[in-house]
Formats: sequence, C-alpha cells, structure tokens
Amino acid sequence: MKFETSSRLPDFPWDKLAPYKAKAAAHPDGIVDLSVGSPVDPVPALVQKALADAANAPAYPTTLGTASARQAAVDWLARRLGVVGVDPQYGVLPVIGTKELIMMLPTLLGVGAGDTVLIPDLAYPTYEAGAALVRATSVPVADPTAYDGGPVRIAYLNSPRNPSGQITPPDDLRRAVEWARANDVLLVSDECYAEFGWDEKPVSVLHPDICGGSFDNLLAVHSLSKRSNLAGYRGGFVAGDETVVAELLAVRKHAGLMVPTPIQAAMAAAFADDAHVDEQRERYLRRRTLLRDALTGAGWNITLSNGGLYLWADHPTYDSYASVAALAEHGILVAPGTFYSPDADHHIRVALTGTDERVEAAAARLNSSV
Repeated sequence: MKFETSSRLPDFPWDKLAPYKAKAAAHPDGIVDLSVGSPVDPVPALVQKALADAANAPAYPTTLGTASARQAAVDWLARRLGVVGVDPQYGVLPVIGTKELIMMLPTLLGVGAGDTVLIPDLAYPTYEAGAALVRATSVPVADPTAYDGGPVRIAYLNSPRNPSGQITPPDDLRRAVEWARANDVLLVSDECYAEFGWDEKPVSVLHPDICGGSFDNLLAVHSLSKRSNLAGYRGGFVAGDETVVAELLAVRKHAGLMVPTPIQAAMAAAFADDAHVDEQRERYLRRRTLLRDALTGAGWNITLSNGGLYLWADHPTYDSYASVAALAEHGILVAPGTFYSPDADHHIRVALTGTDERVEAAAARLNSSV
C-alpha cells in the first residue's frame, strides 16, 4: 500500500538548517535560536486562569464556537483595528490556529485541479502547500491586481508580511479589493501580525476605509499565537464575507474541526485584554532595536521590516546560506531567505522571538565581532 500526498507538497525547509544549528549550538555560551518565530514569553496570567476555569468541559464544542469567543473577536476587531459591522453570529468563525485555516482553505472551498491560487511572491510555505494539496496551481505574485493569466479562485495577502515585515499600503489594499470584486476572486488577508507595526500602522482589509463597509469577496485571518503568546493553544479566527464563512462552517462541521471549549475561553479572555499586548509590543520593540543595531553594525542591511516579528536582512558579500553560516559561527541561528522565495537568495530572516537574555547575548556577540 502506498500513499503519496506528501509528494505534492513543497519541501519542509527547516531540516536543511540542521548542520547550522549544530554549529551554533557549539558556541561556548550556547545557541541563540532566532530561526523560528515561536513565542518564548509567558502566556498571560489572565489567559491561563480562563483556560483553567473552563477545564471542566466534557461535551463536544460546536464548530461555530462559543458566543463569548466570537463576540470577543468582533469587539477586538472594532477596538484595535477599526473594523466595524462584523456580525458575531454569521461573520466570524474560530479556527484551530490560522495555519490550519490557510492550509485547508482551498480544500474546504472546493478549489482543485485546474484552478489558480495567487500567493505572495515572498511568503512562508503554507499558502503554496494548501494549493498543492488540492492540485491547484499556485502563482507567486508581487501584486495580485497585475495578474493577467486567467481566472483566479483565491488570492492571498499578508501584511505585515512573514518573512519581510513589509506592510501593504492602504491604497494597494483598496486596489486589491476592487480587483477581487471585479473578477469574483476571494481575497484572503492574513493579518496575524496586525498589532505589531513599528514604522507604520497596519490596516485590515476589512477596515471601512479599505472595503467601503462591505465584506463581499473578503476574508481576514487573525491569530492569538503572536499577540498573546498562544502559539501552543492553537486559537484564531476568520472573519468577513458571510457567504464564505457559512460555507466554511458547513464543511468544517462534517470534518469535526472544532476549537476546544477551554481554548475558546482563553481566546475570549485574550481578545478582551489589551494591556498584555502592549507589554509584549514593548518587549519586541526592545529586542528589535538591539538586533537591528547589532546587525547593521556588523555589516548587514535591514530592509522592509516595518512590522511583524522579523528583521529582513542582507549582507553585501554573503548569499543566504553564507549569512546563515557566518552567524552560526557566533552561535546565532537564523533562517535563509530561500525558505520563502528562490529570489531571496541574499536575504535572511531574523526572528525577534528570543528571550531578552538570548537577544542581548546575540547583540553582544555581533558587537564584539566588529
């Protein structure tokens, strides 16, 4: 018996870092692993309490989710992102982490062989993998509105973008919305870093200044993994076009895709509180400043990194893997740009998700290398 679904998917790139990780780990003061954007700071106490208080949950959750989790998400959209008019009953759906949603979206919506999905030309691999799973054609584009290759089913945006931290300007978002509606394309905006804009403020595709007060042809995807250090909880939501949300709900019911009830209680508590996010922003801003200054002092250039949890860097004399190797000599592990695009072969992605102590150690090593 033979199964070959995985053969349709792109390579899982992180295995290629093994020798560089071993080199970095050999540093006398230990490795500083800045290769993966996985949170390292504590889960907020109020979220832990909400999880514990909801632990006695013997019954199946519903795919639609609890009213409190959906309302908290809608309230957060309005309070923090200026998104108004999302119906908590019909316009929002909790998901088991937004990577799950993005990977499964083409499957859930019946996209398949012969269909085209537009993905960002610089992106983490899940957009491509989700299309490949259903044998759809994924086309990397810098601007979906410039694509002229025929009908498109889904087009993804990501702002602030992983890996580069680039924030899509409002005019470009408006143009994408108009294009999606004119061509009957579902425009899916991955906004999981929306609360981490540094040099400028990210704008949601669902903001009335962008969408004109209508959510037709639009979905926005939001996650608690980064804003609340809940990557281990696997909680997020999708909101927007009620027709599409209803289709996702109908299909997900059959698949048993349900966010556990205690996780939904934790989600509601996290979305209702802004103080812990402001505190986390300050942590990341301190780390960003330390790493940016140390990298530029050691010869790397930082570009595009206006938001998100990464620095997008290049060196005048190194390609991606030479940069990875050079930093591994200092016990610092980063990700090569080629993980995100074959055209990014002179870039590296440096995550801000190290503890204060490890980031300070990385900065000190770089500063002493000059």
